[in-house]
Amino acid sequence: MSTSPEAVLAPALRKLQLWEPFNDEDAAALLALPYQLRTLRAHQYIVREQEKPRECCVLLEGFAIRHKTTGNGDRQIFSIHMPGDLVDLHNSLLRSADHSIEVLSHATGAFIPIEAIKAIAYARPKVGQAMWYETLVDASIFREWTLNVGRRDALTRTAHMLCEFAVRIEAAGLGQKLGFELPMTQSELADALGLTAIHLNRRLKVLREEKLLTYDKRTVEILDFQRLAQVGDFDPRYLHLERTTLMPG
Repeated sequence: MSTSPEAVLAPALRKLQLWEPFNDEDAAALLALPYQLRTLRAHQYIVREQEKPRECCVLLEGFAIRHKTTGNGDRQIFSIHMPGDLVDLHNSLLRSADHSIEVLSHATGAFIPIEAIKAIAYARPKVGQAMWYETLVDASIFREWTLNVGRRDALTRTAHMLCEFAVRIEAAGLGQKLGFELPMTQSELADALGLTAIHLNRRLKVLREEKLLTYDKRTVEILDFQRLAQVGDFDPRYLHLERTTLMPG
């Protein structure tokens, strides 16, 4: 099917077809899902923990994070989402959200009623399978992030996170993995890595001194991806992007 680039849900179609190829009817059904376009300001929530979601958001512009907060206010970020991601499939079958999803900066989302998500998943098995695969890949990333925070030292986990972001942003067609704009502040990146901002800054300094990358404000240039991947203990297989080129560079 020739998909018009103006189709609002085209980014979601492109992402889901990484997991499962659709025929023309499946693709047309996905693009025809009902939605409401909304503009989100920086740090606005797509859903808050304990809310009862009624919609699933396709992120069209901007980036979003999943996180939970401890009783004393410390935050742990579990993942980052990019344009094309269906960022709330997890809650489509759950009665209430068990974590929060927040946009990092100005963003745009297409909000699809959960009932429409359920209907297409049952009526179009290939679409349902791709959505299921999407949640399984999210779970794979969660496990890798748990390993990163729980068992890798600060330098390794920092290098690993930057390698993951580089590979994913290129696979999403949003930029080049050797040079990109990181949408997170150092404080936010530290919350994803389980570090203090000061500790993270020191690790970034080491990576710069080793001539693995340059980091200026939020602009990252990777000078030697293979060496950075070695430092980061980074193996991209957990991203399940076998149809894309993952590691050269």
